[in-house]
Amino acid sequence: MAGITLEVAEAKLELWLTAEGKVANGQSYSINNRSLTRADLKEIRATIDYWDGKVNKLQRGGGIRITGGTPL
Repeated sequence: MAGITLEVAEAKLELWLTAEGKVANGQSYSINNRSLTRADLKEIRATIDYWDGKVNKLQRGGGIRITGGTPL
């Protein structure tokens, strides 16, 4: 299985930022006795933080960084 690419992480971040904007404009609404309730804003913001972290990590090159180690 391939890992998450920077392009995928950026697309997911953009998707969740869009979702946050939609929820900010109205958590729920009703039309003709039908209603829609969008996801919880707190959950959306936690997901934005997750994808933002992924994007930042992938932009830095990802992986584990070791400093001050002595090669064997």
